[in-house]
Amino acid sequence: MSNSSQYTRPQAEVLVSRLLEPRRFIQVISGARQVGKTTLARQAAKRSGLPARYASADEPTLRGSDWIEQQWEAARSLCRAANQGGALLVLDEIQKIGDWSETVKRLWDADSRGDPPIELKVVLLGSAPLLMQRGIGESLAGRFEIIHLPHWSFTEMRGAFDWNLEQYLFFGAYPGAAGLIRQPTRWSSYIRDSLIEPVLSRDVLLLSRIDKPALLRRLLDLSCAYSSQILAYNKMLGQLDDAGNTTTLAHYLYLLAQAGLVTGLAKYAGSAVRQRASSPKLQVFNTALITARTRRTFKQARQDRTFWGRLVESAVGSHLVNAAAAGEFEVRYWRDANYEVDFLLCSGDSLTAIEVKSGRATAVHSGMAAFSKKFQPKRRLLVGGDGIGVEDFLSQPASNWL
Repeated sequence: MSNSSQYTRPQAEVLVSRLLEPRRFIQVISGARQVGKTTLARQAAKRSGLPARYASADEPTLRGSDWIEQQWEAARSLCRAANQGGALLVLDEIQKIGDWSETVKRLWDADSRGDPPIELKVVLLGSAPLLMQRGIGESLAGRFEIIHLPHWSFTEMRGAFDWNLEQYLFFGAYPGAAGLIRQPTRWSSYIRDSLIEPVLSRDVLLLSRIDKPALLRRLLDLSCAYSSQILAYNKMLGQLDDAGNTTTLAHYLYLLAQAGLVTGLAKYAGSAVRQRASSPKLQVFNTALITARTRRTFKQARQDRTFWGRLVESAVGSHLVNAAAAGEFEVRYWRDANYEVDFLLCSGDSLTAIEVKSGRATAVHSGMAAFSKKFQPKRRLLVGGDGIGVEDFLSQPASNWL
């Protein structure tokens, strides 16, 4: 089995090319926890050939803005010692520093105004997407570029760990957990305790106002249990047995989406107003979130046709929503009475309708013909069954299907 630290993700090429350009923008690597942000930054730094300094604020001792200044000054020394091309500073877990964005702005601007300017290239990483977005939006406008790092794809897990399709469907796409799949209890505990819990307790609960933290956790459980299914907010409230309201649920679902856990797809209706008012189709970003919480074994999951069909649909959906999170297109669904189209890819005037044939019995019928008559999509795709094979679909970039 390969080592994920030796596998180079495509985004590394993008970062290397930007680092070798004349100093223009701060590079921000954005993505959920455990998708390889630190590994990618280290690989790109090594391949760039630039003198580099890496520092992380993820330590027990309390860090302040002076820590950023100390790291910055040390990297400036590398710049002065380099003959040409400048040097590189990588700051990891930057969101743990108070007022980090203001400090970075001040130091970056000071280097830019120098005579001559200091050619220090800067890469920022953080495991709290919400706080990272807030910081770069408030203070670093016009000074940064984002490289979005999604969850690992099927082809990446196959390339790094030699996984087959069934392994990917069940175990999902967390490279750090790949070495534990032959110990199912240990694997599921790692997903729950070392991946999901830190996202909730550190990234969401500590960085956003959550009046009902227990409701947030139960909403995550419900979203994983109903992934690939449409569920009205009122029905969610009934299942959650909480005195919340639909506005609170919609906000919490948005926070979970920003943290890279689950999202709620809006219904396609040709009207933005109607889309916002629709019942969401729940969708995980990583199928490991489903299987780790059910505590089923691989064998038990494979023997349950309904459950396995849900994994297939959720894997197709996760392939699409991870690409959508990078801004490649929007993902929607459509339903009218008992007719449904599983996924819609929307980009400008381009519209692709996708039906997934997973073998799972459903109470709705394919709505491809009805949808096509009403909206005239550019492409109509069937995934699974006698259509495009699931493995073939997951092996291609999602944008290829537009």
